[in-house]
Amino acid sequence: MTHRIALITDSTCDLPRKYLDKHDIQVVPLTIVWGGEQFLDGVDLQADEFYQRLAVDSTIPTTSQPTPQQMVLAYEKARNAGAEELLMITISSAMSGTYESALKASELVEFPVQVLDSRSNSMSLGWQVLAAARAREEGGNIQDMIRAADNARASMVYLITLDTLEYLHKGGRIGDASHFIGTLLNLKPQISVDHKTGTVAGGRRSRTRKKALADLYKDFFAQVDPAKKLRIAVLHNAALEEAQELAGKIEEEFQPAEIILSIVSPVLGVHTGPRAVAICGYSEP
Repeated sequence: MTHRIALITDSTCDLPRKYLDKHDIQVVPLTIVWGGEQFLDGVDLQADEFYQRLAVDSTIPTTSQPTPQQMVLAYEKARNAGAEELLMITISSAMSGTYESALKASELVEFPVQVLDSRSNSMSLGWQVLAAARAREEGGNIQDMIRAADNARASMVYLITLDTLEYLHKGGRIGDASHFIGTLLNLKPQISVDHKTGTVAGGRRSRTRKKALADLYKDFFAQVDPAKKLRIAVLHNAALEEAQELAGKIEEEFQPAEIILSIVSPVLGVHTGPRAVAICGYSEP
């Protein structure tokens, strides 16, 4: 289906393919660099394959944002398909150079492109993109789409429990002392996204995985309004059974308007490592 307004995002959105197809959302992949090879996220390297290799490969993968030229190609593809204007919603500018690439690319084309910083990633970005898509489907203009994404972000809560500090340490996100103490005590750290600054913040550390998942559940629902319409995603890095159990518990206790179960993209998994589990969602105003 061709829309007058094209909606584009990047591969960190973690939206399952059926949502991308249903809502006509175009995705620009980031890149994983691993052992001298380069893989387009979700194109050359799928999440399941990535986590299997991550568990046994001692080589540390890195990531890179799309170039402005890659963004231009995505914009031109949408334009050639009949779009008159474009909305690009990206991963937080504080987490990646993707936003800057998208902005630079918007200056290199001769048709209107608006670039929105989601100030987040994963399904927090995904929920904002879906909100924009639904505003478009209701006949909204590009400002209505941006407003819908902003409204979703305003009450968004995104908490992640990690199984290990190893990958944050490998990626330079925490120092040697924090890594040593956390590993020594086998702590399971919880992190969150600050949607005002677009940065990752530290949280509690639990002594066991069972306690960490219980804390994740409790802490998330302490920050949303269950009396309102809830849209919730449960995400995992090769921890499907635990994510399914968590999603089932949420459905039974809170009956959200929408719940999505998804695997975290390789580009994000580079930093969180295998067996991370997250809850991300918001209550509609």
